[in-house]
Amino acid sequence: MPADRVASTAIADGRDTQLGRLVAPLLAAAPEGTSGFHALADPRDAFAARMALAAAAERSIDAQYYIWHGDRAGTLLFEALWRAAERGVRVRLLLDDANTRGLDRVLAALEAHPNVEVRLYNPFVQRSARVLGFATDFGRLNRRMHNKSFTADNVATIVGGRNIGDEYFAAGDGADFADLDVIGIGPAVGETSTQFDRYWNSASAYPAAAFVGPPGADGARELEARFAATRSDPASIDYVDAVRRSALVEELQARRLAIDWAVAHVVQDDPAKTLDASDRSDVLLFPELIRTIGRPERSLDIVSPYFVPGDEGTAALAELARRGVRVRILTNSLAASDVSAVHAGYMKRRRDLLLAGIQLYELTPLAAAPHAGESRTGSGGASGLHAKTYAVDGARIFVGSFNFDPRSARLNTELGVVIESAALAGR
Repeated sequence: MPADRVASTAIADGRDTQLGRLVAPLLAAAPEGTSGFHALADPRDAFAARMALAAAAERSIDAQYYIWHGDRAGTLLFEALWRAAERGVRVRLLLDDANTRGLDRVLAALEAHPNVEVRLYNPFVQRSARVLGFATDFGRLNRRMHNKSFTADNVATIVGGRNIGDEYFAAGDGADFADLDVIGIGPAVGETSTQFDRYWNSASAYPAAAFVGPPGADGARELEARFAATRSDPASIDYVDAVRRSALVEELQARRLAIDWAVAHVVQDDPAKTLDASDRSDVLLFPELIRTIGRPERSLDIVSPYFVPGDEGTAALAELARRGVRVRILTNSLAASDVSAVHAGYMKRRRDLLLAGIQLYELTPLAAAPHAGESRTGSGGASGLHAKTYAVDGARIFVGSFNFDPRSARLNTELGVVIESAALAGR
């Protein structure tokens, strides 16, 4: 690794932490070799899960995200990391630098805390004129880290499709995304931590201080003021109250959270994919995903907000359907998509897919499902689809960051988990 940073790894064993003691009886009673998962489909449950892990952590928090906004949800979670660091928890925050605009002062203040280290993945040297950076270094900057994980004490982890921002957690006044994460315990956590370390210590992860500058004499005070302003805002008070009344919080407090136990495998791109443009298959998630999730024999369900199968993907899906495999695909309609160019790449494949017998479904803003527990929180429906999940034969399911499109396959790095659970896959 470059000489300007120091390698570090996940804590070796969190069994002696509060979280470790909490899950120990569950792991002891679990079938050998399995991990435990709980699906987080409701956005406020997903936010509550991250806040709960941050509050419970005693030794470490490792968070890795493509997007972390400085809005209500993002600021509340920044504060959760800060409070953990104040308790002595080591916090490692790895952010893709494509979406950190406007956060340099926040990241500088966080980075200045002795228990917090922030690294930027594939950073922009031009902080304000990022378009200029794309113009002069497009080949590198067009490759981004799309991974999303949040791990506490190397005991519990959250992996899935959500970035950090209001639209992912139903925390704002605008449109929300329909999304999916899983919170996991058991062997899958160690695998997630191993992949985090690979990215954290990779040639593309740089200490944030070299790019965001020093925090200034009042950096910590400014950060505390930002936290206080967000926390005291009436909309934030209402949101936090709704989160406290979420189904997940109620189930955690009653110690009756439903857990599915299953053999699981974390799949990820090698971070070498960011700097190696030679199209090597050994650094790509997609071939590993295909090997791990298996060849469909009866059914294949694809949920992907950005669905661009291309010639090869269209032919492969059509061949499955002709063999008698039921293929169902859910993606965004044009009205629900936030990237119309991506939708255009899908539209020209619709006829061929339909003629092959594939069932296509498009989510529209008006047809979006309401959030679970809507009567408790007053939350509306989602604007568009953001979940990325694939189920094979009703027996195995992938949950992660990988879209069925060329960018995920060839340019971005991705992360997810394949779970051999008929319960989750059927759901």
